[in-house]
Amino acid sequence: MEKRTGLFAGDDPFEIARRWLAEAEPAEVNDPNAIALSTVDADGLPNARMVLLKEIEADAFVFYTNYESAKAQELDGAGKAAFVMHWKSLRRQVRARGLITREDGPQADAYYASRSLKSRLGAWASAQSRPLSSRTALMAEVAKITASKGPNPPRPPFWGGYRLRPLEIELWADGDFRLHDRFQWRRDSPDAPWSVTRLNP
Repeated sequence: MEKRTGLFAGDDPFEIARRWLAEAEPAEVNDPNAIALSTVDADGLPNARMVLLKEIEADAFVFYTNYESAKAQELDGAGKAAFVMHWKSLRRQVRARGLITREDGPQADAYYASRSLKSRLGAWASAQSRPLSSRTALMAEVAKITASKGPNPPRPPFWGGYRLRPLEIELWADGDFRLHDRFQWRRDSPDAPWSVTRLNP
């Protein structure tokens, strides 16, 4: 197997992804941790949206959302998802797809508590993905929540995290003449060892 050096040095794709994200943080104008998250509904119809990746763990990727949203219903229904994280400034991307579980414990509590007060109140006020009569109605709900929940609202029971444990991770870097570098890590289960393959661009 070809020895990986430079951008792709190392055997751990999560460590490489963390390194790339750290390099993207000063280069990207907004949200270097943004990912395009893809799911499927009960009929198999694909869906995609941008969310913010909040942690790259030793063996998983973690993000947060409203559990009553369309994305959460699709995540819970399929138990699988995929995402791509693309940094235009670095001309690199990370793709992952795998199995989904909820992060609904102390880690979710800690992340929720780290958010700004307005973001915490907004999580309570927004019935995410459901019809809204007007922005005025939304702001009225924010005011109502602010009055009732006070300055330190707890994490809503309908809001928390998801953990994606990949069965595949692909790391891609731009190359001259569109001869890009692509490496794919694959495993049969989240506890199985990785196999690594260079892919044609």
